[in-house]
Amino acid sequence: MADAGTDVDRELVEAAAGGSREAFDELVRRYQRCIFNLARSLTSNDGDAEDLTQEAFVRAYRAITKFRGDSTFKTWMYSVATNVIRTHMARQKRRGAFWGTSLDADAPEAPERAVSREDVEGDVVRRDAIDKALAALPEELRVAVTLRDIHGLGYREIAELLAIPIGTVESRIFRARHRLRPLLEPLMTRTTSSSDASQAGRRDSGRPLEAKAC
Repeated sequence: MADAGTDVDRELVEAAAGGSREAFDELVRRYQRCIFNLARSLTSNDGDAEDLTQEAFVRAYRAITKFRGDSTFKTWMYSVATNVIRTHMARQKRRGAFWGTSLDADAPEAPERAVSREDVEGDVVRRDAIDKALAALPEELRVAVTLRDIHGLGYREIAELLAIPIGTVESRIFRARHRLRPLLEPLMTRTTSSSDASQAGRRDSGRPLEAKAC
């Protein structure tokens, strides 16, 4: 049975491709928070995230007639946004290299120790801890684990939007989790029973980032 949300997206895309600005505005409303959160997770900067979110939807609007429905609109939109964000990150790195500064000068410093349980108080501290831990990862690992563990995209979806083999996706996510785990141990969602672990699947057991609705 088709997902109701996917059916609605399909109808909105068809209308938007036919020239309906209202339909595209509805798509923006449905996914704006998702895309902003993705940009925020990867850049750790609210201002950049807002600009990149706007740019991603502008590009999507211009290309909406090229969307053929081979994937869901959500996957396609994430692909557009990821390309925009990665281009921005590459530009920032080149700018840093030109001026002789650290390539990650604008990113939060990596934590020197694991976050203590006492530190984990409130959403602000939680987000700061996650930002710092993610900033310590190479870009390719950061992107993959963010798409999977924070935004809940499937492995095949990630492979499709990054244009890499699914085995590479699995490897990147595994390595990212391995690096994040000692830094974010207190934030980890602990499995309460073996049946829960079985349901989550071996690939996703013990992940240090908690998936959430975008």
